[in-house]
Amino acid sequence: MKAALSALGVLVALVAIWQVVSLATGLPAYILPSPAQTLAAGCAQRTILASNALTTLGEMVLGFATGALLGVLCALAMAAAAPLRRLLRPALIASQAIPVFALAPLFVVWMGYGLAPKIAIAALVIFFPVAIAFADGLRRTPPALLEAARVMAGPGARWRVLLHIALPAALPALATGLRLGAGVAAIAAVIGEWAGSSSGLGYLMLWANSRSQVPLMFATLIVLFVLAIAFSALVDHLSRRLTPWLKETD
Repeated sequence: MKAALSALGVLVALVAIWQVVSLATGLPAYILPSPAQTLAAGCAQRTILASNALTTLGEMVLGFATGALLGVLCALAMAAAAPLRRLLRPALIASQAIPVFALAPLFVVWMGYGLAPKIAIAALVIFFPVAIAFADGLRRTPPALLEAARVMAGPGARWRVLLHIALPAALPALATGLRLGAGVAAIAAVIGEWAGSSSGLGYLMLWANSRSQVPLMFATLIVLFVLAIAFSALVDHLSRRLTPWLKETD
């Protein structure tokens, strides 16, 4: 919540600076609209903004859920078997060598212009930080604790130790990965919309740009900013619930 309030405070400060620059330069609205002109455009198109914001939010939520689930499963697989870890970890790193912007048009070609490619792109972006963070957390469980647990676990020790010892110890790392994924969820959704879409805030920005409706572009950008901050704050709150025993300092 504090992070969300800080981000909103930054937004207010940026709007104030924006107003000063707009008044000082006197630039026309098609170059730099004032906050008042942007607000007027947003209010005039509030229905369109709301419907497209819901589309983008749906892509963020579904993409985040898919990417986080795949990341958790991948990290658990790497922790359970060393051969899988040696195989998957380089593949994870290599998957980040190709820019998402380059893959997005291919996803659209393969999956069409519907919801599927947006979810796939968002999942791909979110999968990496969740998988890497959680896998590192699982690997950093204190060795003495693991050895004591193996001695006491008996038959099926590997899975019981992973479930009851390593997994709880890695939850703080998982929470960090989820926060990182939430921070890029909006970016991933917009990339998918730019590659090919007929709805969403990314699509609306392109539509407004093609018609030189710059105030509407600014209004869309602000809505996207608020949406991203709200989503990140929600994931941050839920992540804290994973590790209620941890005390954070300001």
